[in-house]
Amino acid sequence: MKKKLAFFFVALLFVSANAQPKVQGNAFLDSLEHRTFNFFWETTNPDNGLTPDRFPTKSFSSIAAVGFALTAYPIGVERGYITREQAIERVLTTLRFFWTAKMGTDKTGTTGYKGFYYHFLNMNSGARFSDVEVSTIDSALLMYGVLFCQTYFDRNTSEEKEIRSLADSLYRRMDWHSMQRDKPLVNMGWTPEEGFAKLNWEGMNEAAFLYILALGSPTFPIESEAWTAWTKTYIWAKYYEMEFVSFGPLFGHQFSHCWIDFRGIYDDYMRKKGIDYFENSRRATLSQREYAIENPLHYKDYSDSIWGFTASDGPGDTTVIIDGIKRRFQGYTAHGVSFDWVNDDGTITPEAPGGSIPFAPDVCIASLKAMREKYGDHVWRKYGFVDAFNPTFPSSDGFGWFDHDYLGIDQGPILLMLENYRSGFIWDVMKKNPYIVKGLFRAGFSGGWLVGKQ
Repeated sequence: MKKKLAFFFVALLFVSANAQPKVQGNAFLDSLEHRTFNFFWETTNPDNGLTPDRFPTKSFSSIAAVGFALTAYPIGVERGYITREQAIERVLTTLRFFWTAKMGTDKTGTTGYKGFYYHFLNMNSGARFSDVEVSTIDSALLMYGVLFCQTYFDRNTSEEKEIRSLADSLYRRMDWHSMQRDKPLVNMGWTPEEGFAKLNWEGMNEAAFLYILALGSPTFPIESEAWTAWTKTYIWAKYYEMEFVSFGPLFGHQFSHCWIDFRGIYDDYMRKKGIDYFENSRRATLSQREYAIENPLHYKDYSDSIWGFTASDGPGDTTVIIDGIKRRFQGYTAHGVSFDWVNDDGTITPEAPGGSIPFAPDVCIASLKAMREKYGDHVWRKYGFVDAFNPTFPSSDGFGWFDHDYLGIDQGPILLMLENYRSGFIWDVMKKNPYIVKGLFRAGFSGGWLVGKQ
């Protein structure tokens, strides 16, 4: 017991000593942040606020990308990229669209059901794209952007009052009870053709923010036992000499941290382990770098500065013989490396280190700089880093395969986590949101910045 307590207090000291300072001047980070912001500002449909899933390939809208875009606009205001008035206009357009969009069980012509939205929407009409599902996780990502705007736009003007009112109404309309096939867990989604998805949200992944959002609901709150039921399926293990909760793609260790500052706050699970979720994500990030250094599958260019594995585009579903070795490549998929699961085909995703900058700033920023220096405009273009690249994949110029698209759900974490590292802006705003604070308390979190907020 004494050893456990000692480790716990050491962890507390580590968090305090490693709290990120406010970082300002840096030409590379300035350029990366501005270019990534411009993706959301310039590609979003100004008539309805819908952000494309990808660009420049013609695309449907991703509601998750809209959530990141709604968070991006206040960043643009604070950084001087756009005016507050421009941001207000875009936010109001977006929130008005989602509030008035048609809900229901019709297979076509609707945007959502029970306060949740279809994963992908037509960029112009806003109706369901193809036969995609009503997605609980993507609706939650959208709602974090909505609530961020609710908290940020706090002035006593008619426009900002309307933002707050619409945001509150959108959140209150989410019927979490309707998405619980197997209480206390939340199901992954629903379609009018087949009903619930096969799986619920379980285990370490990005769904921490979903459960906190559902627990904090003022209208349809789920049972507090849901958080314990979710954490019961964690896999705690040692990977590259570091112990942490395992999940292969880095986005699962990043998305919740985009809006919630987990430094120094603990739920029952992490309290017993003696670390917080921020430290857990730091270890997951560093383990990916160690994996790339070892490079067990011998892919080209992996090193201490060229690494990063998460969900992203890839060269395509094909098999190629390279130097006598059969290499199987994939298109869009969840790349990742962890104790219990590895999916590595040589594809590297800049979002992996980019979305982890606050966890391990030195190695993550060094990695991004190394990518830009090594590959130049193959990887660094108008909106910052293209989604992914694969140096091993055969190409005429010898550089390998490089994506020509940007993906909204990968651009978002780069922008938000970079701003959190530089100023703590998103974290500081969301600490004021009573719904998120309530959700954290109901999940059993305490300590740190939560002290005195209940």
